[in-house]
Amino acid sequence: MTINVAMTVNGKAVSGKVEARTLLVQFLREHLGLTGTHVGCDTSQCGACVVHLDGKSIKSCTILAVQAEGGKVTTIEGLAESADKLHPMQEAFRENHALQCGFCTPGMVMSAIDMVKRNNYQLDEATVRRELEGNLCRCTGYHNIVKAILAAAPAMKAAGV
Repeated sequence: MTINVAMTVNGKAVSGKVEARTLLVQFLREHLGLTGTHVGCDTSQCGACVVHLDGKSIKSCTILAVQAEGGKVTTIEGLAESADKLHPMQEAFRENHALQCGFCTPGMVMSAIDMVKRNNYQLDEATVRRELEGNLCRCTGYHNIVKAILAAAPAMKAAGV
């Protein structure tokens, strides 16, 4: 059975026909070609598929595309103003060498942005480490990821994002 689904993704109205069982991550990747959202584990353990739905971070492998009907989805592709102007969190990850293979990076960045906002731009290392528990990285050891998030918080506040 196919269902029509419509939502706003990265500021653009999108729609498509999907099977009722289509996950949001599948819709983003396979129907819209937004491959920055990764599928890492198929069990919601790794966080590689994190996107924002109506301003909150979610693991897009845990909800159906139809559950996002009418919602506003932001993926990693929708963060930067342009190719020359990254989001402050993306810039902090770059500046602090917070990535290696890059597989987990989109989910980490999306989770981190929500974390900063939920904590009113006020974070400490313990909070960042605790809140990153749902995002796995096999390369970096997290030190530079934590450093990047802590550096991005005041930059995000200053930029008003």
